[in-house]
Amino acid sequence: MAGAGNPGDGERVGDSDRYRPGYELVAEQVLAYIAEHDLRPGDRLPTEKGLAETLGATRNVTREAVKVLAAIGRLSVRKGAGIFVASSEPPAGAPNGTLAHFQPTDLQQVVMLLDYRRLIEAETARRAASLAAPIQVRSLRQYAEQSAVAATEGDVKGFAEGDALFHDAVGAAAQNVFLQAAVTNIRRFAAQSDVLLFHGDVPGSLEVAGAQHVGIAEAIAAGDPESAAKLMTEHVDTTREQFERRIRFRLTPST
Repeated sequence: MAGAGNPGDGERVGDSDRYRPGYELVAEQVLAYIAEHDLRPGDRLPTEKGLAETLGATRNVTREAVKVLAAIGRLSVRKGAGIFVASSEPPAGAPNGTLAHFQPTDLQQVVMLLDYRRLIEAETARRAASLAAPIQVRSLRQYAEQSAVAATEGDVKGFAEGDALFHDAVGAAAQNVFLQAAVTNIRRFAAQSDVLLFHGDVPGSLEVAGAQHVGIAEAIAAGDPESAAKLMTEHVDTTREQFERRIRFRLTPST
């Protein structure tokens, strides 16, 4: 396995990685190590020192990478016991173990995730427009407005909260626990990419996304399945375009 090039704190390695912090590169390599060794939830990894030596990284950078991966739910660090692959529930219908090795900094895998999200959330919105109970419609409108207001105020944390509540509410309104679980898990995987690539920042325009939430909520409230599905598809497509633009900027050196 290729080493990390001993990336120090804030150091950049190689032309294609010169804009990426060392801990991000090492976190990526740890996930690659897990995949290459076909490690499963509950399997033990080498010690922090062992990982650093295997990856050719410093202890400090390796420690930061492990912390980040633990924070996003990919690793479990047990004091006195070691570092383990964390348990993970895959989206409904996914083959067993297939997504345990999801690489949140791999553009191809992220695009596949967004493509899956497009299919799932469009159908979820379509069903919600036909099946949502009045109390669910009120919640949808409330959360959509919450995200839109937060967006106009530049409140990233408030927007993220409203965004999560809105999409979860659409999933609940579809009256299908498998679709609801899929929506939740898609967002969980996408959040891993947000943390590793954008350090928690959103990859696109908050105001555009907030306005789209409101439009989707109104289509569901009007009981218009086709409009709800169309607007949700446009929303996910916008997110994908913004995400691809940002991720390419992060992973490709400027010329």
